Amino acid sequence: MDPLTFRRATTDDVSALLVLVTSAYRGDASRQGWTCEADLIDGQRLDADVLRGDLRRADSVVLLGEREGDLVGCAHIAKDVGDTAYFGMFAVRPTGQSQGDGKRILAEAERLAVSEWDSTVMTMTVIDVRDSLIAFYERRGYRRTGVQKPFDFDTRFGVPRRDDLRLEVLEKVLQHG
Repeated sequence: MDPLTFRRATTDDVSALLVLVTSAYRGDASRQGWTCEADLIDGQRLDADVLRGDLRRADSVVLLGEREGDLVGCAHIAKDVGDTAYFGMFAVRPTGQSQGDGKRILAEAERLAVSEWDSTVMTMTVIDVRDSLIAFYERRGYRRTGVQKPFDFDTRFGVPRRDDLRLEVLEKVLQHG
């Protein structure tokens, strides 16, 4: 398999990112992969205006992973408070999941946070009932902090199918090298 190449997203990538992120988590297409949230949340997972804001914001990068020019996956990283970076909007095409691309994108996002902002910690939030996804991150050095946040019931990010969803904060100490 050809290696992934990485680049920063531009506003020209918004449409493709909306399709990728939604297909990785929502609807029938997401059931081809293991990151599916279709039983938990309906509707879109990403709002175009929010994405454009992330692309314009200082200290914010939407990272694309591509293979031979085709979009395979993405992640959003942003400088947070102090030496902390935030990781989110992580998606890999459902038919390409479990092939190592997600691990490579995550590693590149961590590398970028260190090189861009000298970050020493990466944080993220994960829906607390997503045990297999949390386990994926734990195998990559993230730890559960015990900090929980309310789930954002803003319908721009989907319509929850249950009312007990919460977000749990995970974090990892980043390696400088």
